[in-house]
Amino acid sequence: QVQLVESGGGLVQPGGSLRLSCAGSGAVFSIKAMGWYRQVPGKERELVAEITRGGRTRFADSVNGRFTISRDNENTVHLQMNSLKPEDTAVYYCLFTSSYRDYWGEGTQVTVSS
Repeated sequence: QVQLVESGGGLVQPGGSLRLSCAGSGAVFSIKAMGWYRQVPGKERELVAEITRGGRTRFADSVNGRFTISRDNENTVHLQMNSLKPEDTAVYYCLFTSSYRDYWGEGTQVTVSS
């Protein structure tokens, strides 16, 4: 089992920045990839960014060039969000993926508004 704790959400003005973090505990040795998804009411959860154990990254087209993803070690992943737009407003969820299952965080609200 893996437990995830997210932090860093909040309210920011358009053009501002936020940094989300997700710390995992438990069987993190089994994790192959870490990522962030987001969801707004009435829409499906969508991929924002992902980083594999080997360091390969991928981003949603809507955030490419504005967001970066990084990890400190095998149990902590960060999402640096710059040049935020109102359409980035959503609940952001951390995801750790193993060979057997996905582990989701509880979500953290990001609101971009003036």
